[in-house]
Amino acid sequence: MYPLQRSLLLLFSLSALISQAVVGADIANECATMQPGWIWCEDFEQDRSADYFEGNADRQTGTGVNDSIGAAFLFAKNAAGAGGLKVAFGRTPDNYIKPVDSGTQDYREIYWRMYLYHPKTWVGGGADKLSRATILTDNHWTQAMIAHVWSGADPGNRAKFLLIDPASGTDTAGNIITKGYNDFTNLRWLGNKASQYPIFAQQNFGQWQCIEARVKLNQPGHSDGVFQMFINDRLEVESTTLNWIGSYSNYGINAVFFENHWNNGSPVAQTRYFDNLVISTQRIGCGSINGTPTFPPPP
Repeated sequence: MYPLQRSLLLLFSLSALISQAVVGADIANECATMQPGWIWCEDFEQDRSADYFEGNADRQTGTGVNDSIGAAFLFAKNAAGAGGLKVAFGRTPDNYIKPVDSGTQDYREIYWRMYLYHPKTWVGGGADKLSRATILTDNHWTQAMIAHVWSGADPGNRAKFLLIDPASGTDTAGNIITKGYNDFTNLRWLGNKASQYPIFAQQNFGQWQCIEARVKLNQPGHSDGVFQMFINDRLEVESTTLNWIGSYSNYGINAVFFENHWNNGSPVAQTRYFDNLVISTQRIGCGSINGTPTFPPPP
């Protein structure tokens, strides 16, 4: 073997070992080592509540990944809301919507990931609202687009599944057509799709689930926007021909909300848990717990 070939082989082997070490690392305290592309990280190992421009987390020892500190969200019986976190980044339209970064960038593509745990005793499906990425355009929170990640209606034949439900707050040319927050009547709904994996089936409770989503805005004049969702590092569903915002360009994607809102209320008092939240410009992935992949077997 020639010296150059030997050097290249050694370099390749070293790179592979480094990659395996990163993937195999325990993610319980992953925010201590921010990875390339990460905008924000929250593993609840320390108090980062100042990062949220709205919301709070009940940090509890022993409830997170690998018995670390996690965030508990309690649904009272018949209650719709159990709290959540709102995180802003990039340029925002109002000082109240405080970004976690320098606040100077207009993001056109982001990824966000969370770990989600429902106890084995959980009653019901996915509790509807889980997360969303959005473009906030003014101090009334008028939205140019929303990338919803939420469960199918419960009861219903999709209650066990997680959905992507993209919506535009502009017309196809890029003019804002909504007024204020969650103006569902005037949103331009782009078509929801459900996961293949029944993440909210009873047999999948009692274990951590890793959920990652990706949004890429369309180029002006094109329907080439992307919305993808991964569960436990497997691509579950995607839409790749979206006209998210026409030619709108005043702001980029500037907020992700991690949510707990059950439209019809929880049937019983019960708690679910979040951990290891990341917002990034690159694919994040799920990592592992104690070096063991966290993914359950394929459906």
